[in-house]
Amino acid sequence: MRRLKIAAIIRLTAIAALCTLTAGAATAKCGSDAGGFESWLEGFKGKAASQGISAGTLGKTLGGIVYDRNVIRLDRSQKSFKLSFNQFYARRVSPQLISRGRSMMSKHRATLDRMEKRFGVPAEIVIAIWGLETNYGSDRGQGISIIQALATLAYDCRRSAFFEPQLMAALKIVQNGDMTAAQMRGGWAGEIGQTQFLPLPYVKYAVDFDGNGRRDLVNSVPDVLASTANFLKAHGWSAGQGWQPGTSNYGVIGEWNAAGVYQRTIAAMADQLK
Repeated sequence: MRRLKIAAIIRLTAIAALCTLTAGAATAKCGSDAGGFESWLEGFKGKAASQGISAGTLGKTLGGIVYDRNVIRLDRSQKSFKLSFNQFYARRVSPQLISRGRSMMSKHRATLDRMEKRFGVPAEIVIAIWGLETNYGSDRGQGISIIQALATLAYDCRRSAFFEPQLMAALKIVQNGDMTAAQMRGGWAGEIGQTQFLPLPYVKYAVDFDGNGRRDLVNSVPDVLASTANFLKAHGWSAGQGWQPGTSNYGVIGEWNAAGVYQRTIAAMADQLK
């Protein structure tokens, strides 16, 4: 599922190549190899400081990071998906995934009821997303340093305009106390937690639903479920309405992931979870 999201990012942000980043009087240029990374990073630190990121946060997050060639290799190796819906659904949605999803709905019934009352998003939709993204939290990515990966991608000229705000948001997550820099490990494109939020949506839509004062999309299932529902509500989900193709709610699913085959898979899997 991460690969479909990343493929959509590539299509939507290809126009961001060859951008220049400015911090105060200094200019930090993007690059295509490790040569200018340190200079770019210093410029980015200045820009982050001007946006309220503290020196302590900068030290904890950006101290010691390097240009990550493995992230660039993974980015360059992405291939487009050309599976039909039936092929994709058969590959991704097994009877075991459905069965476990129903078990998760039963296990977290109280949280899901509270979530639906507050956000108007049905449990079936959120559970389908949770299952498809990380198999209910059991597969959260490659364990890559998210901050190092985002810094590498923000410096890379191909999509600096997309990834620089994601990196800035990751620093804000740490500064806000939602996660530590060490906890920010996941996919190479910066996806965090059990439903694979990128940092910018994390900052905008994550919810503290367990009441512990932190928005934890890695370890707190209530926070994960409510934050996913909040994202959908914020993008126009209509409570009490269906989600099949042609409905407004189906379009909202597309805001979660622009890949049509994935959009349809969420809707179909949610039907199976009823």
